[in-house]
Amino acid sequence: MLVLFETAAGYAIFKVLDEQKLQQVDSLWKEFETPEKANKIVKLKHFEKFQDTTEALAAATALVEGKIGKSLKKVLKKVVAKDAHEQLAITDAKLGGVIKEKLNLSCVHSPAVAELMRGIRNQMEGLITGLPPREISAMSLGLAHSLSRYKLKFSPDKVDTMIVQAISLLDDLDKELNNYIMRCREWYGWHFPELGKIITDNLAYCKTVRKIGDRTNVATTDLSEVLPEETEAEVKLAVEISMGTEVSEEDINNIMHLCDQVIEISEYRTQLYDYLKNRMMAIAPNLTVMVGELVGARLISHAGSLLNLAKHPASTVQILGAEKALFRALKTRRDTPKYGLIYHASLVGQTTAKNKGKISRTLAAKTALAIRYDALGEDTNAEMGLENRAKLEARLRQLEEKGIRRISGSGKALARADKYQHKSDVKVYDPSGDSTLPSVSKKRKIEEVEEAEEEDKPVEVKAKKVKKEAPAEETEAAAETETPKKKKKKKKQLQEEEEQPAVEEEAAVEETTEKKKKKKEKKREAEEEQEATASPTEEMTEKKKKKKKKVKEEAE
Repeated sequence: MLVLFETAAGYAIFKVLDEQKLQQVDSLWKEFETPEKANKIVKLKHFEKFQDTTEALAAATALVEGKIGKSLKKVLKKVVAKDAHEQLAITDAKLGGVIKEKLNLSCVHSPAVAELMRGIRNQMEGLITGLPPREISAMSLGLAHSLSRYKLKFSPDKVDTMIVQAISLLDDLDKELNNYIMRCREWYGWHFPELGKIITDNLAYCKTVRKIGDRTNVATTDLSEVLPEETEAEVKLAVEISMGTEVSEEDINNIMHLCDQVIEISEYRTQLYDYLKNRMMAIAPNLTVMVGELVGARLISHAGSLLNLAKHPASTVQILGAEKALFRALKTRRDTPKYGLIYHASLVGQTTAKNKGKISRTLAAKTALAIRYDALGEDTNAEMGLENRAKLEARLRQLEEKGIRRISGSGKALARADKYQHKSDVKVYDPSGDSTLPSVSKKRKIEEVEEAEEEDKPVEVKAKKVKKEAPAEETEAAAETETPKKKKKKKKQLQEEEEQPAVEEEAAVEETTEKKKKKKEKKREAEEEQEATASPTEEMTEKKKKKKKKVKEEAE
């Protein structure tokens, strides 16, 4: 049996001396405890060394993909084809199938073969002669680096550390420039305070101060190179009425030296920005198209490298730079932030506050794709970034128009904007809400109930009259067409009909009053009989009660 063993230095083919020991899989490792024992089981038959790392990389990638490389094909034809009757032990079953198809060699892959390969790997230095340990370790390290680079499609030309350093330096320069300009304005403001209000641009301010020096020289100096004509005229007018103090020549020299520093740093900053722009377009063109040079560089700097940034999901890219706010929101159980460094991108900046969250989420998703394409892709063009940016702009337009369009109707027509009219309603204080007690007591007095009953009675009578008046009106309308004799007769009938209900009502009232009087008389007679039988003490109390009842009856 022959054994195919792959190393970083080349291909080795071993001859198995004792095949019976391969059957004892559990105790096979004991045979490879020392190089002497290992040489008794296997013997090196042929070793094909790689010429350089590119050949080693090609062979390794072919093995990973399950293909036969050129070097392996040569070895198998040279050595194994001679002993075609023997089996070939290999580690990968997929590779064995390919070898069997192309070279018609019988291949073996089993647990015993895997244990044998493990033993050979342990005693590789003793079994393969002519290769020092240092050389093998160097070759394996070089092959590992080149293989990982090939797998990740990573190019050594794409060095993103320059971007990280450049953006950090750019931020530092901005801070220093702000401090220097603030100090220069404050310092020269004591001598010529009006100049700071006239010239707002910092670089132009420093250049004018550098050219003027003492304010008395403004009338003689030509500022047309630095300032436009209008501002130059304003400066010359302001000098005549300046409120500043006098300053010595030494002070002016120091201020001018500070202005030189500001001008030099600002020029270097523009140069550094151009360098950063070019590097970003070379390393991450799609990312630059999506979010811009500065935001893209800050994202790479925050993640550490372009490859680390490519490993982040879109949700992490969205809030990268807002970690403190995120963990604070999670701790206090409030709303998490919607954007981090990506907030400074032009697409997020030009949206309304309502749609910033939606656009930042979609931008982060497309930016994550662009970063991966830049980090792991072979092409260096920005076509994908331009396509995604066009889609995002269309999405932004859709979101902006959505708020303007009508909710009802077809949805295509724009809503009409009515003229705004300010309506100021002056609200008056309502005191009814102060008290929780009911305004009217639940218990109603007897008198109120009786009054209500009396009020209800005439309403019923009126209703009857109305019912009878309605047909009377109809009869009058019909009588106009009749003769005058008939009219007189009908008038008499109507008058009699109207008088009848009134008489009936009076009779009913008299009957009720008579009944009440009879009831009262009966009550009095019953009380008098009780008084006759009652004791003298009870008579006094009953007399008082009678008086009270009389008072009540009179009141009724």
